[in-house]
Amino acid sequence: MDDPQGSIQRITQNVERVILGKSREVQLAVIALVSNGHLLVEDVPGTGKTMLARALAVSTGCSFTRIQFTPDLLPSDVTGVSIYNQKSGDFEWRAGPIVAQIVLADEINRATPKTQSAMLEAMEERQITVDGVTRSLPQPFMVMATQNPVEYEGTFPLPEAQLDRFLLRLHLGYPNQADEVAVLEGQQEHHPIGYLQPVLEPEAILDLQAAVRGIWVDPLIKQYIVEIASATRDHPAVFLGASPRGSLALFRCAQAQALIDGRDYVQPDDIKDLAPYVLGHRIIVSPTAQARGTDANAIVQETLQRITVPGARVGAR
Repeated sequence: MDDPQGSIQRITQNVERVILGKSREVQLAVIALVSNGHLLVEDVPGTGKTMLARALAVSTGCSFTRIQFTPDLLPSDVTGVSIYNQKSGDFEWRAGPIVAQIVLADEINRATPKTQSAMLEAMEERQITVDGVTRSLPQPFMVMATQNPVEYEGTFPLPEAQLDRFLLRLHLGYPNQADEVAVLEGQQEHHPIGYLQPVLEPEAILDLQAAVRGIWVDPLIKQYIVEIASATRDHPAVFLGASPRGSLALFRCAQAQALIDGRDYVQPDDIKDLAPYVLGHRIIVSPTAQARGTDANAIVQETLQRITVPGARVGAR
């Protein structure tokens, strides 16, 4: 790809026509996509979580499906099912909504653990197994899951194994008053998502993912990432720290950030800026620390302040 930075900017600017005043959050969603990862959006209703997924799919020309997670949703409702055809005498497989390029798992924590587990293979191996037959999912493939952080009645908290499969977690938050007025004006007659057009093809996303993997990372930066993850595991207030998958996620996101900024190398600021989004949901704070008001983001910030930043060699080629 000749201009990966320009391609990513076109995606971001196109999505921002629908999601107003959330430039950093939109950029993080694009980082998740070009890093070949999944995104968890945790926020109250009505802040644009669903629209973010739709705008991202339209902008990239990717197929899009939405799964509304409810307590009675079955694993076969997600992955698909084999149905007996009386005419042919054979079983025919009918794909579930997981078979798409961008999948919105809406209110994922409302489904039972059994149904949530149906997502694990798809998110990690990019494949599903139904009736003993394994089928590959279309590429690129990204799950964007949403959950409401303040409503706990009738919900099932995501297990650590599933949280760890999300590359990033972000919060959209409420818009400021000026942006909210712009939202009212923009939707007075029609929703802007109806006029959104693709700016890239899905094959270009695969090229961007390859370009991200080609970004150079100094050995000192790699060591810095591992030291941060290791420090979260040894923190006295932590029951469960960041996994090696978390280290790899921070590594990959930093590469994507460098590509967005037009650099061919990662710098320490990329790690520091992205660590709260990448590691926060992977850290389980001990009950004692929670009672004192300590949360995962505070632990990540404390860890970043404590770990020595790599020196002047970083960025040398």
